[in-house]
Amino acid sequence: MVKIGNLELGEFPLLLAPMEDVSDPPFRAVCKENGADLMYTEFISSEGLIRDAAKSIQKLDIFEYERPVGIQIFGNEIQSMREAAAIVEAARPDILDINYGCPVNKVACKGAGAGILLDIDKMVAMTAEIVKAVNIPVTVKTRLGWSQDTIRIVEVAERLQDVGIQAISIHARTRQQMYKGEADWSYLNLVKANPRLHIPVFGNGDIDSPEKAKEYRDKYNVDGMMIGRASIGYPWIFNEIKHYFATGEKLAAPDLEQRIRVTKKHLDFSVQWKGEKQGILEMRRHYTNYFRGMPNFKPFRAEMVTAETYQHVCAVLDQVAEVYADYEF
Repeated sequence: MVKIGNLELGEFPLLLAPMEDVSDPPFRAVCKENGADLMYTEFISSEGLIRDAAKSIQKLDIFEYERPVGIQIFGNEIQSMREAAAIVEAARPDILDINYGCPVNKVACKGAGAGILLDIDKMVAMTAEIVKAVNIPVTVKTRLGWSQDTIRIVEVAERLQDVGIQAISIHARTRQQMYKGEADWSYLNLVKANPRLHIPVFGNGDIDSPEKAKEYRDKYNVDGMMIGRASIGYPWIFNEIKHYFATGEKLAAPDLEQRIRVTKKHLDFSVQWKGEKQGILEMRRHYTNYFRGMPNFKPFRAEMVTAETYQHVCAVLDQVAEVYADYEF
């Protein structure tokens, strides 16, 4: 049984990665329904929380149905991160997660996210202060290192454990790789082989099929997996992986009725949570993946991503159901 603090997550939990502009409550709802064991929010700026910025505060929204859920924060100032951690704890998540992995310039080049991998001592000091500031489990998501020649992930995991984190998720790329090349999970084996390490280690990067999930589970000795990009528009991946683990057989791909039902549920929640205009706008990134592989789908997608009302999107989905009634995935 994998545990984070007192949270029991099962024998080999599958986690939904914190993804900016993706891992919001509507998306988490459909991932929870389809097998995610633990989910994290989008990352939230510590400075935004302290300044009471509306966008940052809204990202604190969590719902009872999605527990266990973690709220993730990022920043480059220790005092600000301490203050933000206290604000997060008041929102009553099950876990507080620290983002030490975001590679984008506007975050990493300011010393936050993966940028802190250039200063491991500061990373450890910041983590220690955050752990002291809250009474809920603290976890970390990070990368292997800033670059190939600065990888110190075995040392980093141990030092972060020693100041109190209760699990670590490792995206098996460096910051310089961004999302290119292949994730190198061999480093996760090295982390797990450290006899001093006893916290759960979750692997992240390139898990996009049940077969690869099983291969990596068997090969790299991790305690669970965090899935990000492969779940966008395809929340079924969590249950598909679990079924493959249990039976060695692949589940049939979701049929058109399932895809439309989940798309509508996602859309409904998005509109309820963000309002019609913003809710529709934020759904647009998901349509391609929900209906990936369908022939001649481009005109329908084009209409959905330009539709400006809830009724218009639903009308297009109804049209898709009619036109592709006999299509098999």
